[in-house]
Amino acid sequence: MTNDAKTFLFDLLDTPSPTGFEAAGQRVWADYVRGFADEVNSDAYGTAWASVSGSAGDAPSVMFDAHVDEIGYMISHITDEGFIYVNRIGGSDRAIARGQRVRILGNDGAVLGVVGNTAIHLRDKEDTAIPEVHELFVDIGASSGDEVRDRGLRVGHPMVMDVAPADLTDTRITCRAIDNRLGGFIIAQALERLAGDRPAWTVHAANSVQEEIGGHGAQMITHRLNPDAAIVFDVTHSTDSPGIDATQHSDIKIGKGPTVTHGTSNHPDLVDRVVEVADANDIPLQHEPSSRRTGTDTDSIFKTRQGVPSVLLSVPLRYMHSTVEIIDTEDVEHCIQLYVEVTRSLQADESFHVTI
Repeated sequence: MTNDAKTFLFDLLDTPSPTGFEAAGQRVWADYVRGFADEVNSDAYGTAWASVSGSAGDAPSVMFDAHVDEIGYMISHITDEGFIYVNRIGGSDRAIARGQRVRILGNDGAVLGVVGNTAIHLRDKEDTAIPEVHELFVDIGASSGDEVRDRGLRVGHPMVMDVAPADLTDTRITCRAIDNRLGGFIIAQALERLAGDRPAWTVHAANSVQEEIGGHGAQMITHRLNPDAAIVFDVTHSTDSPGIDATQHSDIKIGKGPTVTHGTSNHPDLVDRVVEVADANDIPLQHEPSSRRTGTDTDSIFKTRQGVPSVLLSVPLRYMHSTVEIIDTEDVEHCIQLYVEVTRSLQADESFHVTI
């Protein structure tokens, strides 16, 4: 990973973009892709996309998809004493919330706060239950509700955990929101490489909103762009750390390459193409199943209009939906290579269709 690419990734990771409030992250992404894309746009709800025209006349189009949004919390109540109570945005883990710093995105900019945590020796030692979401409260140092409001905060303002990206090793990075700001990075890098030597197919790279609550942005942008195929990215669970069972969640290892998902919304011919291209280019590839749904934007994309042949690629991630997510940059590079080579393999006169 070059220094410029890493700076872009860290800027993406550090920019708060909770579900429903993704504009700040989208601006970082759009500013980057404007340097090489033919066109950059956004839709009514803030999904951003960048396009590179194919070299073939009347070329089919392939859509890259990732999602920009991250989990978080939202102000639900402000007490007279100046404490803030919250609701969840997406699948935030209440078990790890206490004792964390947060950034609240208020009218006058970000406000720093902490999720309160009573000292262990003062708590009821018989009660070790995880607090309910409505029991979590945030302290911004205010002494009254009016002081909270004077700092530009009200019910409905979102917040994220205040955790910046950091290097663990030469290849391993930790941060919150790697799920799935990493996807925006990967599709941007792939698009940049393709812009320098255009494939036959036109490429639309879409950074979709609101995946964490149902894949809504992906559904809207797929209907708009009507692509002939889609290559979707999201992170997946690395099962090589304690506490996660490979017999339930597949044997997926960090640092051993991206994964391709088989079944459900994944088109069998497009999956085969991914496997063939990975083998031909010596790109390490891991495999995982989907028996009902993938839990990603793929589930919204493949069934849009008359059906969009789709395939899900993923990078192994440790500690998903936490403040300490970890990825390996070698997996990231291999995933970018796979995106590029699969796209280059697409011929102007081909389509993906299950023949009966």
